[in-house]
Amino acid sequence: MWEWLLSPVDPSRAHEVGFYLSWHARLMVLAWIVMVPLGILAARYFKVAPGQDWPRELDNQAWWVTHRVCQYGAAVLMVAGLGLVLSAPPLVAVLPGPHALMGWTVLAMAGVQILGGVLRGTKGGPTDVQLRGDHYDMTPRRLAFEYLHKALGYVAWLLAVVTTFSGLWQANAPVWMWLGLGLWVLNLCVAFVWLQRQGRTVDTYQAIWGTDPNLPGNRRKPIGLGVRTVSK
Repeated sequence: MWEWLLSPVDPSRAHEVGFYLSWHARLMVLAWIVMVPLGILAARYFKVAPGQDWPRELDNQAWWVTHRVCQYGAAVLMVAGLGLVLSAPPLVAVLPGPHALMGWTVLAMAGVQILGGVLRGTKGGPTDVQLRGDHYDMTPRRLAFEYLHKALGYVAWLLAVVTTFSGLWQANAPVWMWLGLGLWVLNLCVAFVWLQRQGRTVDTYQAIWGTDPNLPGNRRKPIGLGVRTVSK
């Protein structure tokens, strides 16, 4: 069993990637397969924390801090991983494939996500320094950000998963890596389904400012599949 787990998935090729590519893989896996999905889970399912007396208690920012730490931390790891692969010597033992193209695409999506976060506009509302704001008023700028940020985030993560497994194949990774990463991704998907069934996808606007139908953001449908609102 141990011999099988430690053996390359393709017996006809060697698994020899060297220092640069091995650490490139570790950093990218930590970024895209661990930190990014945990940040997504926090943002999607924990806008209202367990035990929080919502909607009497509003604007619990634990999810926001977690999401930001995970995604910015992942971005730092991505840059480091990119630097490693760009400095790596040519490796003829690695088969050509779509990994590099998909990797650059995922990194470009990550760049768009970060830029969108910077340009998302002001917050506003009773908890801010001024009432008027892009988020509180749900201005066209904020609407564009939310639609793009949510859709692109999920697409980028799914593509990152495919990219990761294409990298495992290209590097002819041992069987245990395939099984370990496969089980982790499966557990993440199970967590997504379970939390969704628990009804934890509270609308961001209502999580921050409550369910009053007179508030600007409560006069429109929530943005995102499966996101729920509560009528006052």
